[in-house]
Amino acid sequence: MGTQTNREKLIQFLATIKRPDLPMESIADSDGLIKSGLIDSLAMLEIIAFLESTFDIDFSETGVDPVELESIEKILDLIDRRSK
Repeated sequence: MGTQTNREKLIQFLATIKRPDLPMESIADSDGLIKSGLIDSLAMLEIIAFLESTFDIDFSETGVDPVELESIEKILDLIDRRSK
């Protein structure tokens, strides 16, 4: 999958877990997802489950560095590096 396809899938997913009063269009790819208020810290667990099931990323051995999930941009970098 290409980066644009990955981005579209990620954006579609984030739209399902975001705060309802904050539009996706108000968030840049480099904006912090929690810092911007788009999601809360519990949504990070949903993002991890999404990455595991959609992109076949296995966090069981390496764990998750929260910094890698701070923004759309960082999540896309993670997908590029770790998807099988």
